[in-house]
Amino acid sequence: MGTSIAIDGYSSCGKSTLAKAMAESLNFLFVDSGAMYRAVTYFFLKKQVPMHDQQAVLHALSQINISLKGTTNGNATFLNGIDISKEIRDMQIADKVSQVASISEVRTAMVAQQRKMALDQNIIMDGRDIGTVVFPSAVLKIFLTADIEVRVQRRYLDLASKNTIISIPEIRKNLFLRDYIDSTRTDSPLMRANDAIVLNNSNLSKSEQLEICLLLAKKRI
Repeated sequence: MGTSIAIDGYSSCGKSTLAKAMAESLNFLFVDSGAMYRAVTYFFLKKQVPMHDQQAVLHALSQINISLKGTTNGNATFLNGIDISKEIRDMQIADKVSQVASISEVRTAMVAQQRKMALDQNIIMDGRDIGTVVFPSAVLKIFLTADIEVRVQRRYLDLASKNTIISIPEIRKNLFLRDYIDSTRTDSPLMRANDAIVLNNSNLSKSEQLEICLLLAKKRI
């Protein structure tokens, strides 16, 4: 079993940005668990899978093969061999991903894949339940937070950089909805692990945040 580091937290806190940078510095594999759930959501919407039909959900999951591969432009998400990295960042996916991720059968399938990835390699994974469910024995658990308006602005700038036009009120509504669904779902809700270190990065630069977390990691590894 490899060494694992878990980074959890709310949407648009910069979990993936931090995890990528840490993975590069520590020479660990970075796994964006959110991209995996977005890929499932993309497939469900494309195939019009009825999300309250257990058999339909299980059948759909049996047709899904997700892989994450490093490219010159960063990690890419492949669904059944097709790169859907751009498609899964659409707001239509963002609006539905928390709903899909709350389905127990989906979580069971994704957690099994995530644990398999860590069997023989060192891994950094970000998500909602990494420190509580996926890797409860991770050597380091970080729970990332940021003020809601900071998160809204970050999400707006991220979407704008991809030429996606959406209003600030729409983004705020989406984040509040995702926070609610993520935190209140029955299966593996978003919550801080008892031994996780809470880091509010509202007023931290990316380099300051990385420096803090690398010091924590090097003490634990």
